Amino acid sequence: MNTARSATVQAPGWIAAAPGAFVLLWSTGFIGAKYGLPYAEPLTFLLLRFALVLAILLPVALLVRAPWPHTPRQALHYAAGGVLVHAGYLGGVFGAIHEGLPAGIAAMIAGLQPVLTATAAGPLLNEHITARQWSGVALGLVGCWMVILDKVTLQSSNWAGLALAFLALFSLTAGTLYQKRFCAHMDIRSGGVIQFAAAGLVLLPFALATETMQVRWSPQFLLALSWLVFVMSFGAITLLYALIRHGEAARVSSLLYLVPASTAVIAFFIFDERLGALALTGFAVAAVGVWMVRARNA
Repeated sequence: MNTARSATVQAPGWIAAAPGAFVLLWSTGFIGAKYGLPYAEPLTFLLLRFALVLAILLPVALLVRAPWPHTPRQALHYAAGGVLVHAGYLGGVFGAIHEGLPAGIAAMIAGLQPVLTATAAGPLLNEHITARQWSGVALGLVGCWMVILDKVTLQSSNWAGLALAFLALFSLTAGTLYQKRFCAHMDIRSGGVIQFAAAGLVLLPFALATETMQVRWSPQFLLALSWLVFVMSFGAITLLYALIRHGEAARVSSLLYLVPASTAVIAFFIFDERLGALALTGFAVAAVGVWMVRARNA
């Protein structure tokens, strides 16, 4: 079992390109949700996603004889991390968008996560956060707000959507810290089976109690579901865990500052949503903030 003081695993060569790929892939999650949610309720959508991931991941884990947890306690740690990252974060984001909260507002709230992670990483993970890194955190937050304020005006209060978005924020923060502390050496294949299964078991009772669990099958929904399964669940989540394993939690979380701006860029090409001068400036400010947090000589 890993401890809070476990050393960071030496990073392979490809990890240098992982941050950019992670930001790009993570940003598409909001696009996939927007495409798919008109055809399925949020928890039903996520349960289908988790079921397809498990149908692929379990045979792979068994075929390659991936290592499984050595103790029940270790398995429970993996399950807890999965509930936080998959059930809490994804359930909150999908639920917030389903409740009518604009995707930009959801992205903005999720953009607060690096602040919480940087605040907690010191006492919980014994990570030293320098003054330069704190300055980067502040710049990233300012840039994130500039991008969203250029795009979105909250016309009326959507308390249910806001509550779910903040649930996503706190779940991802807790999941990032928990994954770093207890699951840093988790095998992505066998550990992923445990994590997605645990998340599905947690969400299933809520889906049965609150949703019809009906799906309007369409090419658009199938495209969204396929993208979220193969690109997000296998691509982005794997990169997130790899970055957590090979880097400090505060540095990894700082990448989320780039997600709202990256999402806006993707939306420009897909939905022809225009970027104003404030958004472009915010993108640059957030990028500088991320560099300050992630710089090794900070």
